[in-house]
Amino acid sequence: MACRPSPSFLPSLSAPAWRKGFLHSDVFGPSNLARALAALGVGLGAVLGPLPALGQSRDADPALEALIPDSAIDNPQAWARDTDAARATVPDVSTLISPDPLPALPAMPGITLDWPDQADLPAIEPLTPDPDIADAQQQAKAAGAALETDDSAQGVRIANAALVRVADQVVLAFPTDTQIPDRDAIVARFKGLSALATLKDDEDNLAQLTRRAKSDAELLQQVLRVYGYYDPGVTQTIERPATPGTTTPAATAPETASSSAATGAAAPAKAETAEEARARRQANLAKSVVRFDIQPGPQYRFAHIALGDVMAASDSANLRAAFHLNIGDPINSDKILTEKDSLNKELGERGYAFASVGEPDLVIDHEPRTGDLTVPVTTGGKYRFGHVNSNLPAYLSSRHLERIARFRPGDMYQRSDMDDLREGILATSLVSTATVKAREVTPPANGQPGVVDVDVDLTKAPQRTLAGLIGYSSGEGARLEGSWEHRNFFPPEGMIKFRGVLGTQEQLAGFTFRRNNFHERDQVLTADLYAQTIQVRAYDANTISATASLEKQSTLIFQKPWTYSFGIQLIGTQETTSTTPRTTYFIAALPLRGAYDASDSLLDPTRGWRLSLRVSPELSTTDGTKSSYVKTQVDASIYQRISSSVVLAARTRLGAIAGTTLDNIAPSRRFYAGGGASVRGYAYQRVGPLDSAGEPTGGRSLSEFSLEARVKTGLFGGAVGLVPFVDAGTVGPTATPTLSGLRLGAGLGLRYQTNFGPIRIDVGTPINPRPGDSRLGVYIALGQAF
Repeated sequence: MACRPSPSFLPSLSAPAWRKGFLHSDVFGPSNLARALAALGVGLGAVLGPLPALGQSRDADPALEALIPDSAIDNPQAWARDTDAARATVPDVSTLISPDPLPALPAMPGITLDWPDQADLPAIEPLTPDPDIADAQQQAKAAGAALETDDSAQGVRIANAALVRVADQVVLAFPTDTQIPDRDAIVARFKGLSALATLKDDEDNLAQLTRRAKSDAELLQQVLRVYGYYDPGVTQTIERPATPGTTTPAATAPETASSSAATGAAAPAKAETAEEARARRQANLAKSVVRFDIQPGPQYRFAHIALGDVMAASDSANLRAAFHLNIGDPINSDKILTEKDSLNKELGERGYAFASVGEPDLVIDHEPRTGDLTVPVTTGGKYRFGHVNSNLPAYLSSRHLERIARFRPGDMYQRSDMDDLREGILATSLVSTATVKAREVTPPANGQPGVVDVDVDLTKAPQRTLAGLIGYSSGEGARLEGSWEHRNFFPPEGMIKFRGVLGTQEQLAGFTFRRNNFHERDQVLTADLYAQTIQVRAYDANTISATASLEKQSTLIFQKPWTYSFGIQLIGTQETTSTTPRTTYFIAALPLRGAYDASDSLLDPTRGWRLSLRVSPELSTTDGTKSSYVKTQVDASIYQRISSSVVLAARTRLGAIAGTTLDNIAPSRRFYAGGGASVRGYAYQRVGPLDSAGEPTGGRSLSEFSLEARVKTGLFGGAVGLVPFVDAGTVGPTATPTLSGLRLGAGLGLRYQTNFGPIRIDVGTPINPRPGDSRLGVYIALGQAF
């Protein structure tokens, strides 16, 4: 086989010889390169001897064939000698080598960096892939495949399913042939936690929709397990609108349009821009709906319930009855926690001062589809209350704290009484913190309860308050109020207070002593002394008053059905009206009050009723004339809820002064009507008889009626309500209440619920006004009108 010489067998030359001998030689033109190489090979062959041929096919590449023809293969020596290089005289190699080495390159100014082979360069660390970018790319690739499409999901969807729309883009599908008692609860719970329903945003994309759908599918399974469905099947699919083409017709340039019209050719389509494509995708995504098909499977039930040592207690039946879960009931995680708290509360109310209830343990058995529930309970024995001990006896004594407590030594321990004691102590405003803790004194023995004392740890709060108020109103003019009080000047809870009023219509200076929780909870002893000058529409009065009273109060934390008050009042006053001269009255009164409250709230009742009676026997001396009379007033109100958002409320007030004529009664002691707490729509005291100057005279009888609907609107989380109302009232000159001269007012109120009761804003107008009556009245106060 003929062979071509391999170029790898060419001799190597030193760099100087190569540069001087061959780099500039003419023999290395393109036409003589192959012949020169061959001649060189022949010369070497003469010295080294014959070389073995390397096998190479004659059917070589055409380019190589042109370089080394077949004749060179047949007789390479003859072919190599037939060249200019072979015929030229070979120079002496020694003459080609210069005795001088190549000079070094001159230094280049401005370059101070070491050559790479001389510099100590740090190793380059490869960049770490960004996990967020990688995750986003992976999610984007998987987004289309993560949800079944409308066409591919027909085999997994429930036929004739009951569909419940949770949000604009979320639908739950339930089977119609399976009863799911907790379906509404499952839907409501899922709706409140769903990422698709709560995190929807205009900038969402398909990857986000997919991720949230996957999260919601897992959430649905968790919710179903809460209600006892431990083998649920949840399939998620997506319904997407048809995607239009990506090109839209567009107008061409004027000349092109006319040319197209002339030839009848269609206008070229304009490629969709990136912004248009994004808008189209967002519009399609907004119309997409994620559907979850739910096969709940069987509902697991309780097979065993263990409640620690509850069954060993003497009142085990009552304790077990407080835990409203039984064997065979459907498993419900929410109910387990609810009943655990119910049992804990029952233990605390039945004397178990140191009972403990641990976390429930539920073991699920999938084969019989049941669960075993264990609630670790340690009862710890029953106890009775001993004494209350204060850590600050000189500030709030132990004896005083026992008065605040709603239990007495020997009563069976109740945890709610401990909580109430703490709230009652905080209500004194004398402490910033209060901690109550039961301490065992005598352990239970021989079936008898033990005894616990209650240790109270108090932290003092500021005891003094300096307050001020400045304001102006069209009815009262300018008004400046100020007060200073010390709430524990005479411990325990002996308060003194100085107050003053300086205004255009009223000036007052007064002193008050009050002892709260006097001998028992919420019983208040009060002594008050003040001097006052006041000018109102009905009268002007200069008054000095001394009052002492004992009152049983109802409070927000302890609303009582029965309340009462009684006292004594001594008054000296000089009063005048627009038609009578200034007259001096000396009055002694014994005001009494009793009330019964069967409503469900002190400030915002929704059901129940209230009834109160005020009776004040009074003795009056005027210019040497003595007179006696009895002032009586009855208030009744009723509240009825007629729907979840509407409460009807009605009230009536009747008053009478019997025993003397109107002239013997000081103007400040008569009945008046009109205003925010009376007949709304009318100004204060503007309902009733008027004198010749058009000012109210007051009367001996009073009749008032009110009806209103309290409607919750749902605004601001249900905090705002509307109250349409109608009021009516009159004042008569006789001691018998009458309807003669009845005045009507109507309007609309706004209520804003707060933690301490509703803030009330009422706007009323008189229906049958008299000349001089305002057309509009605005009233602002705390609490309902009645």
